[in-house]
Amino acid sequence: MVASLANKVLLLAFIFSFAFGAISQRTNFCTMGAVTDVFAMGDYTRVRQWAMAAGVAMLGFWALAFAGLIDPAKTLYTGNRWLWLSALVGGAMFGFGMVLGSGCGSKTLVRIGGGNLKSAVVFVVLGVSAFATLKGITAVVRVATVDRAAIEYSVPATLPQAAASIAGVAPVSAGMVLALLVGGGLVAWSLAGRGFRNFDNVLAGLGIGGVIAAMWWTSGHLGHLAEHPETLEETFLATNSGRAEALSFVAPVAYTLDWLLFFSDKAKVVTIGIVSVIGVVAGSLATALAMKRFKWEGFGSTEDVANHLAGGALMGVGGVTAMGCTIGQGLSGLSTLSATSVVAVIAIVLGAFAAYKYQEWRA
Repeated sequence: MVASLANKVLLLAFIFSFAFGAISQRTNFCTMGAVTDVFAMGDYTRVRQWAMAAGVAMLGFWALAFAGLIDPAKTLYTGNRWLWLSALVGGAMFGFGMVLGSGCGSKTLVRIGGGNLKSAVVFVVLGVSAFATLKGITAVVRVATVDRAAIEYSVPATLPQAAASIAGVAPVSAGMVLALLVGGGLVAWSLAGRGFRNFDNVLAGLGIGGVIAAMWWTSGHLGHLAEHPETLEETFLATNSGRAEALSFVAPVAYTLDWLLFFSDKAKVVTIGIVSVIGVVAGSLATALAMKRFKWEGFGSTEDVANHLAGGALMGVGGVTAMGCTIGQGLSGLSTLSATSVVAVIAIVLGAFAAYKYQEWRA
């Protein structure tokens, strides 16, 4: 019964991540592109796509929590430690790296599906550096430095928890109100943009945000066992963290490489993160072929190679340090209104701005 339920969780995770890849390929949804569009051209179209997705994900997460379908305190992002320095340093590294690497972790997978060989190289470098930061040499550095600056609370380090303490209400109620204000505001701001309301833009915002919410339901409700029949402990099936997860594309890339390299090891099992990585590439590939967008693309120069190698390494180290990427912390984490996620998103934008200025200087 447990194995059957775990397979259902993995199947739905693949379907939803396939949809993520397909939507991203069709609509050109890209966080790095959204940031650089603003810096280079003053164009907010893709920022509005991203903001709408964040708003929809936020509304979806707290609607599920308010309905009692998921526990907002038991996610990957809502622990009791506010990792402010890790989020700041890791987020800045990730933001700088995603500009050098021509896209964040999710965009790397989407570009692989479209035939981009540069992104295949970034995928490997990102995965190796991420695994080193999870369990290897840079993990030792991370734990001994930035992770020590965390502030410990007796309750989850989230904005709803803080608001609930001030107002004297339940955290779920505070979260729902904040989601309506912040998430609803983001959706309204996006839709108010001149020329924004066309099919692709609305599909990007509503579709990507909806996928994040669907993943929260899959992991946090369908895959949740209050008591595992073998261990007698609370379990979130098919997760690497042991907590409720949505989409993220840094640590899961590392876990995917690990699974591929040690495939014959029966201890290596398929998880939500692994099938999500495969699903995004598959969805992007199917859409690229259907829309006749598939095109092989390689490096143009030695400097191009160096930028992508450095970008992949920075994203791997930075993404694990910040506990997520533009999707992991930016959409999944931000949907929970985690304090760490807020810092990480700000740091990612600042890092991307610094990388944009660096590239301008190089040009």
